[in-house]
Amino acid sequence: MDYSPQRALELLRLGTLNPSAVFHPGQEEAIRHIVEGRGRLLVVQKTGWGKSLVYFIAARLLREQGSGPALLISPLLALMRNQIGAAERMGVRALTIHSENREAWPEVEAALARHEVDILLISPERLANDYFRSSVLGPVAMGIGLLVVDEAHCISDWGHDFRPHYRFIERLASNLPPNLRLLATTATANNRVLEDLQAVLGPDLAVSRGDLARPSLLLQTIRMPSQAERLAWLAERLPSIAGSGIIYTLTVRDALEVADWLRARGLIVEAYTSETGDRRVELEAALLANRVKALVATTALGMGFDKPDLAFVIHYQTPGSVVAYYQQVGRAGRALGAAHGVLLSGGEESEITDYFIENAFPTKEEVNAVLAALKASRDGLSVNEIMAQVNATKGRIDKALLLLSLESPAPVAKLDSKWRLAPTNLSDAFWQRAERLTALRREEQSQMQDYVRLTSGHMEFLIRALDGDPGDFHPPKLEPLPLTTSGAVVQDAVAFLRRTNLPIEPRERWPVGGLPRYQLKGMIAPEHRLQPGRILSVWGDAGWAELVRAGKYSDHHYSDELVAACVTLIKEWNLSPAPEWVCCIPSRRHPELVPDFARRLAEALHLPFHPVLEQTKDRPEQKLMVNSIQQARNVDGSLMIRGDSLLSGPVLLLDGMVASRWTLTLAAWLLRSHGSGPVYPLALASTTHRKP
Repeated sequence: MDYSPQRALELLRLGTLNPSAVFHPGQEEAIRHIVEGRGRLLVVQKTGWGKSLVYFIAARLLREQGSGPALLISPLLALMRNQIGAAERMGVRALTIHSENREAWPEVEAALARHEVDILLISPERLANDYFRSSVLGPVAMGIGLLVVDEAHCISDWGHDFRPHYRFIERLASNLPPNLRLLATTATANNRVLEDLQAVLGPDLAVSRGDLARPSLLLQTIRMPSQAERLAWLAERLPSIAGSGIIYTLTVRDALEVADWLRARGLIVEAYTSETGDRRVELEAALLANRVKALVATTALGMGFDKPDLAFVIHYQTPGSVVAYYQQVGRAGRALGAAHGVLLSGGEESEITDYFIENAFPTKEEVNAVLAALKASRDGLSVNEIMAQVNATKGRIDKALLLLSLESPAPVAKLDSKWRLAPTNLSDAFWQRAERLTALRREEQSQMQDYVRLTSGHMEFLIRALDGDPGDFHPPKLEPLPLTTSGAVVQDAVAFLRRTNLPIEPRERWPVGGLPRYQLKGMIAPEHRLQPGRILSVWGDAGWAELVRAGKYSDHHYSDELVAACVTLIKEWNLSPAPEWVCCIPSRRHPELVPDFARRLAEALHLPFHPVLEQTKDRPEQKLMVNSIQQARNVDGSLMIRGDSLLSGPVLLLDGMVASRWTLTLAAWLLRSHGSGPVYPLALASTTHRKP
């Protein structure tokens, strides 16, 4: 087809709302390559270069010459609001189908059938859906004028952000007509990823690869193991930076905690995580308009968000890979002469990134247990039924089933809500891939620690790690931010960390299959439930968790400081009706640890202590039971009421550690069944790992 430079430039200016805009180096060449049908193209350009403009302008030009609609596959559709807005300004009718807009699917499907869609944007998960492939994509598949694979590094095993559903693209690409226009885009593809993409998308894949340098970014690394030090540093340094930015954390809890602290210090910030939900658009708009100093975000604020004048990106902890870090820090300073990129390295980050690495793939034991459970069931099993037989978390069972179902041929298949064994064996290649990628993630983790130790040459390090050429790189003329912070503010941060606590939400029903020894199943009667409770700390966190760990493993005695902290928490809790007595969860492994603490806490509260709960049998530690059903079965028959000292008034029920809440739930049922009043649970630490 013919390419019109004047029309392409006109569309660029409409999309960017800039009447004097010109193409970045390589942009127009990529658009021309696609429109003129010169073959499959991979565009590797840094974030902010304008990859979305390439495919939207190309799609518009092709449609104006009678071509069929374009299909774009991307994992970031819920975050591509800026880009879709630009497309609409160019007259491109762009509609999306992904998990967060289900209510719009029928309307989108109808518009596609009426040929009223210029580009359909779908998440890769749609390709796994039989209905979508046959009923939505099938009728228009032969007329598709352009296939776009966004974030193409997700196809590659070696990509930092491998997405299992992208394996469908490999199968799709192998069956495409050789003359179908195909554009793949990514900001991060080192040589290994490029080789993978050429193998998947075709050996004749042309590559347009840009410069990786970010000359406007002044990069710094500051090692601060203590969370209190990092909180203090943020509180002191943010006000001195002109403009707004992003603070990245590794977990949801950290994002919420950092945001709470900075707000307490008078800064206008908001947390942005996978749990932000409907407020995402509002918070993105607030940052775009500089109504907030910063968003404290997990990777939920990802590659689809674009604010060219971000003045800083600060990391509260070290990410797991150079690629992830380069993408995130590269959001700063795109349209500024200078911006700050600061990495604050913390003591807890290795534990968190270890957790992510170890949970990326199921173990052989887990996979074999899932396959054995399915083999023993003629009618198939739901995930809950598998959980009752396999000691693995629901997330790990879901991950195992997903990865197994995406193998070719697949050893498992899903029909309605049931998973069944397929007549094929799992290939050794599955485990070879898992071992290879786990080793790669370990290498990436180590490489980031090398980066943390740098005193200079940060950008050059990143560029070399991404197989680029740093050339004669010069950082911007910008004063580095101070490395130290005030001792008084650190002490304030310590006090803040010790003020935080978590809720215990009461369970409302017994587990699937019930608790047979107690003959309990279905809903838990309201009069037998726990009341909402409190947890003093998160295991492995700063604040009180350090004293909880020391008390359990080194001192074998919880300190008086923890007693005082619980007294303060209970006073602020302001329970009504107030507890009239105290009891605790017993343990055969540590028979005196929690009762001793409960006795001292009761004395401090001027309440009687009655250890009326007794453990009836030895059982595996609850932390070894890793899904809710297994944890519930582990406590079945394990507790009883002893003696006649149970009181009828409200009771404070103390435990050292809480994870599943089943022990507390069962204890509350026993106490209420034997005549106690409302049961308020209090635990010293939660052992549930923080979410990314």
